[in-house]
Amino acid sequence: MNPNSRIFDKIRIGKRSRTAEAPVREPPRCDFPECSKPGPHRAPKGRASEGQYWNYCMDHVRQYNQSFNYFNGMADDAVLSYQKESLIGHRPTWKMGANTARLRTGKSAFTNPAEMQDPFGMFTGDPSAKKTAPEPEVQPRVGPLAQRAFDILSIENTTKPDAIKARYKALVKQLHPDANGGDRSLEDRLREIINAYNTLKAGGFA
Repeated sequence: MNPNSRIFDKIRIGKRSRTAEAPVREPPRCDFPECSKPGPHRAPKGRASEGQYWNYCMDHVRQYNQSFNYFNGMADDAVLSYQKESLIGHRPTWKMGANTARLRTGKSAFTNPAEMQDPFGMFTGDPSAKKTAPEPEVQPRVGPLAQRAFDILSIENTTKPDAIKARYKALVKQLHPDANGGDRSLEDRLREIINAYNTLKAGGFA
């Protein structure tokens, strides 16, 4: 900037007039009886006068705060109800599923409950929606030992546990010496049947 320029000469910084400043407001007088001190500190008037305040000086606002009790005069049930409602900000609440009629008829994103996936019935209120399809039964893997055991029992590897057990009992009854007049020539076959069944049982097939 050239201080010798004609434009520079036209720049002037004016002083702010004191009359333009906002007037300083004096604090109200203390509302405590027979107190003439300023009362810049506000104190609520009580439960029945929401939004209204007393103006006190420092000494009297401290005295007021020590004796102030918002629940003064309220019954115990009313105090408990107030404390419970304060947890939700004193706002109304509804039971889950109470507004399902409005959900079905209102202009919302889910106007058709059939198009909405609600497996727990939280919005439709349908308790049957909570019933989920049973998980498919997981069949144990048939390894070489298990397959040999199925072959020994002469059954398929897809046979159900009850049928395996019934087949095992039938073979034991058929091969046991007591069923053959004390003949022990089939004991090796019987032992093989028992070992095969135990193999299937340990593998989770029976």
